[in-house]
Amino acid sequence: MKRTSALILAAMAAIAVFATLVHLVLVAAHVSEPAATTITGLTLRRLWATMVAVIAMASAVMGVIALARPASRFGTRSFKAIVALAAGLIAVLNGGLVVAVANGGPGSGNGVVGGAAALVLGLIGMSLGALALARSRSSLSID
Repeated sequence: MKRTSALILAAMAAIAVFATLVHLVLVAAHVSEPAATTITGLTLRRLWATMVAVIAMASAVMGVIALARPASRFGTRSFKAIVALAAGLIAVLNGGLVVAVANGGPGSGNGVVGGAAALVLGLIGMSLGALALARSRSSLSID
């Protein structure tokens, strides 16, 4: 029971940190104010931001898998780490571009929240991929 409570508390803390980082990205880009008129539905920029956020999430998941499992049916640790680094870089660049070209805040149809989330998740995925790559290089030099 204590372990479950600790995991739930850690997950809630991670969500709070993630939301804070996304808000900080929006504030830094001066697009944190909500739009005066809200656009509903899927726009091209929202679709772009959503796809980039999915790539960023895949980067973070691949980074975690690379750290947790040295070798599996998905390849070696270094391959998974390089995939996490590449996907994270793509997500960071596209997420930053979405936020940079946005001319309105949340609700404007520009996908700024998705772009900011992709930027943060891409950085997390790149960090996990770099850590896994460093671990794979050190384990190769020991053997």
